[in-house]
Amino acid sequence: MRDLIVTQNITVDGVIEAGDWFGPADGGPEVLHALREQMARADAFVTGRVTFEQLRGYWPAQTDDPTGISAYLNQVQKYVVSSTLRDPEWQPTTILRGLDEVRRLKETAGGDIVCTGSIDVTHQLIAAGLVDEYRLFVYPSVVATGQRLFPDGSPHALTLRDCTSFPSGVALLTYRRTA
Repeated sequence: MRDLIVTQNITVDGVIEAGDWFGPADGGPEVLHALREQMARADAFVTGRVTFEQLRGYWPAQTDDPTGISAYLNQVQKYVVSSTLRDPEWQPTTILRGLDEVRRLKETAGGDIVCTGSIDVTHQLIAAGLVDEYRLFVYPSVVATGQRLFPDGSPHALTLRDCTSFPSGVALLTYRRTA
């Protein structure tokens, strides 16, 4: 059984919605190193259609990307949870029509399955009990409004597995879901 890992950039007050509170270089080289380690362990990337289309519109065109993110996204097996997408136009990509297909994907052999961004899909995965681990890059910002990782009324028992602080003020908190 493969682990499904939710990785999110998140503010101290729990907001995961993209905004101007962080940028790709804000975490510094240490955060980039942590991301590279995660990419090395993951051979599947799950996202929703909107995030997928945003990524597809940006990363394939980055030919001089020193971060390695473009190379990773261009080669990793991508899975898009969507009922409307017909042709992903970015290979290798498989369209999943629902959470049952995500559940079956977890039952296959392979490395980690990572879900990043995709607020709606992330909330669906959490509600369905499919998330095994959370890797939260906590940015030292408070924005007060925006969508949060855990919607109201969704209690979760988590066990802290690791905590790493970086010189930039970003902290990586790794939590496992408690059964």
